[in-house]
Amino acid sequence: MSNKENKDIENEQAEANQDQAVEVGAQVEEQVEEPAEEELTKEEKLEAEVKQEKDKFLRLFAEFENYKRRTAKERIELFSTASEGVMKTLLPVLDDFERALTHIEDDKEAEELRKGVLLIYQKLIKTLEQKGLKPMEVKKGDVFNADNHEAITQIPAPSDDMKGKIIDIVEKGYLLGEKVIRFPKVVIGQ
Repeated sequence: MSNKENKDIENEQAEANQDQAVEVGAQVEEQVEEPAEEELTKEEKLEAEVKQEKDKFLRLFAEFENYKRRTAKERIELFSTASEGVMKTLLPVLDDFERALTHIEDDKEAEELRKGVLLIYQKLIKTLEQKGLKPMEVKKGDVFNADNHEAITQIPAPSDDMKGKIIDIVEKGYLLGEKVIRFPKVVIGQ
């Protein structure tokens, strides 16, 4: 073989080697790029998972805060109205005291008895007020409101301006804190 032929063969081999090297280089680049793409997708997956877990955490935290607020409010309401049953059972006793006082005032001979009953009545009222009991303010001539009054009966109004208004208060109403535990029983004009 001549030098020329050798050179041609060498050139062909060099070109073939070069083509192989380019192919190997491309394969290596592809292999390098594939893990990079996998890493990016792993990173993206991890970021998505972190975002999802953070969202779950924020929702759970908000739900817990709402739960704490709700239970605190319920606890306050429970403490403020815990004595409601006792108060309701004492209201008839309070009414009896008021009736006794109006009856004793008519009797001039029972002055000492009136003072003793009045003293006990005032002490009971003071104690109940300290526990949150307040009488509802209702006066004769007020406009009847079904949300705030309990109508026992209707009678003909003594005048036209008393129609739909309270003519008489049969029984006082009471509040325990802000809650009505007994509505005032009234007679209204028609």
